[in-house]
Amino acid sequence: MTTISKPVEFDIIPKPVSLLAGKGQFILTPETVIVVAGTGRELREVAQYLAGILRPATGFELPVRTTSGRAKSIIEISLAPVARTLGNEGYTLKVVPGRIVISAKAAAGLFYGVQTLRQLLPSDIFSPYRVTRTLWTVPAVTIRDVPRYAWRGLMLDVARHFFDKAYVLRFLDLMALHKLNTFHLHLTEDQGWRLAIRNYPKLIQLGAQRASSPLKGDPSQQDGLPYGPYYFTQDDIREIVAYAQKRFITVVPEIEMPGHALAALSAYPELSCTGGPFRPRTVWGVEADVYCAGKEATFRFLEGVLDEVLSLFPSKFIHIGGDECPKERWKECPACQARMRAEGLKDEHELQSYFIRRMEGYLRSKGRRLIGWDEILEGGLADGAAVMSWRGTAGGIAAAAAGHDVVMTPATHCYFDYRQAENIADEPEAINGKLTLDQVYAYDPTPSELPAARRKHVLGVQGNLWSEFLFSWREVDYMSYPRASALAEVAWTPQAARDYTDFTTRLKKHQARLDLLGVGYRRGA
Repeated sequence: MTTISKPVEFDIIPKPVSLLAGKGQFILTPETVIVVAGTGRELREVAQYLAGILRPATGFELPVRTTSGRAKSIIEISLAPVARTLGNEGYTLKVVPGRIVISAKAAAGLFYGVQTLRQLLPSDIFSPYRVTRTLWTVPAVTIRDVPRYAWRGLMLDVARHFFDKAYVLRFLDLMALHKLNTFHLHLTEDQGWRLAIRNYPKLIQLGAQRASSPLKGDPSQQDGLPYGPYYFTQDDIREIVAYAQKRFITVVPEIEMPGHALAALSAYPELSCTGGPFRPRTVWGVEADVYCAGKEATFRFLEGVLDEVLSLFPSKFIHIGGDECPKERWKECPACQARMRAEGLKDEHELQSYFIRRMEGYLRSKGRRLIGWDEILEGGLADGAAVMSWRGTAGGIAAAAAGHDVVMTPATHCYFDYRQAENIADEPEAINGKLTLDQVYAYDPTPSELPAARRKHVLGVQGNLWSEFLFSWREVDYMSYPRASALAEVAWTPQAARDYTDFTTRLKKHQARLDLLGVGYRRGA
């Protein structure tokens, strides 16, 4: 009788660039050791991270050593001069009986190799509890992998509804599993200010709570329930940033300006055009009262806030929002009109450009770069500023064509607060929009109409979770996954190598991993 062996299935998300199946398998045993081949704190931390994620399910010690000794079962983590095309985030992974070798130019690449190795093991490896099984096997394989884009992000809005530090850390772990590397933290809004600023204590005393919120199930009504105060302390942020750094995730903070500022103006009404008084907004939508662009006090305040933000967040980019800023207060404000005359500005769009240019110059003087939503293009944009294109792709195309760096995040493909099905009755409450899994997966962040010479300005892609209808972490889980899994593949895998049917086949195995991690994802994909 002839025995036909079943081909090995490699259910890795995001799909690697190159994968060649080998013969045989590696068996993880109580005698397996992890060997660090090289020096440096980050290298050893990656090895310890690997041991830490494998121990709960296996119960194996998995000691981290600098030499293999007499060990016959070895996982080697190695910094090596791999091909230059792999960059700092690429890696190679080779599995043969008795030995696994993960090599990379930099520690980030090793970390992503670890995430791939994790997915080569049986799904039970994701269990937080000891699992009794006969063998922990890894199929023989050679993988060479490198991301398509440098910016592979998710944004979480903690201003409308707040999500605490514990959930944010879990959110980062899920990002790391998917090789996502940029966490955009939306900290301020009309409805709430969520970051303690020592020199401006009233921001959390008055801006971190609101009197009421739109009623769940009927946002035209109020629930009458005080919300907050909710905010991150500076120690919370330091812990979040450090946790992210160990997972090679950059945390990009967003401090909204000149609009979406009512919570801040509730604390410091003198920074508005009218003087207030104000309270944090209790309904969703866009607020007419914004920072006064004519007062020097406004810029002193924002520079003071940013000074503390910069001390907490080491990210190269600082997000300043810049979206949905009504101009009616500026049109009626003597200070704003005087500013326009003094600066030779023809209209309020150019006044917003003046505002953004001043903040860009300030951030540049501190060695950082400004990034904002695509409205910052209106009236002209400072040379060093970068754009997040959310109102379709036109803003991103225009910005990249003009030489600005761009992160593509159009609502049509990247707004994860949109419902996920045609039948609204099948979905939890959500904003009026639809974005299905296949729509996310179909997206190509580099527009074909962008000239080839300008495509280098497309830094990458980001999914956004606006929280008007994200009432708890359960809704965040549901709206994030598996769409974030699809976006991870959009961000990592070459366009020509992606296939939706293949992705959904791999997703079935991946959902078993998410189950073990306790993720309340949307089923039925």
